[in-house]
Amino acid sequence: MLKELVGGVSKNNNIQKVLADGAYDSKDNFKYLDELKIIPVIKVRKNSSIKNNAKCTPRKLSVLEQFKDIKRWKKKHGYGMRWIDESVFSSIKRMFGEYVSSLKWNNIVNELMLKASIYNMFIDKTMI
Repeated sequence: MLKELVGGVSKNNNIQKVLADGAYDSKDNFKYLDELKIIPVIKVRKNSSIKNNAKCTPRKLSVLEQFKDIKRWKKKHGYGMRWIDESVFSSIKRMFGEYVSSLKWNNIVNELMLKASIYNMFIDKTMI
């Protein structure tokens, strides 16, 4: 899903880097982000190897950097900032549930946009 997510957002926005968990650790994802000149901040698997990364230099460099000092890598690239997004998604799910009622794609998008708008209005009201 990384290509679809980044591709859709990058059409109208200048993306500098992508923060993603280990589920997005693949050579294809690293190559795709490198082609778009986006810094991949993806946590690699613990058993990652650099032997089979000859054709994927961005992943190889990330594996080496993370294995050398993971805490330094996280701080350097802002990997710890993922919690902000995760907190927002968690709050929205607690408020509205994890599922959508709509069946058609356009209606699903509209439903999610409405939920996000209501969530944002709620947050603004509580900050007064």
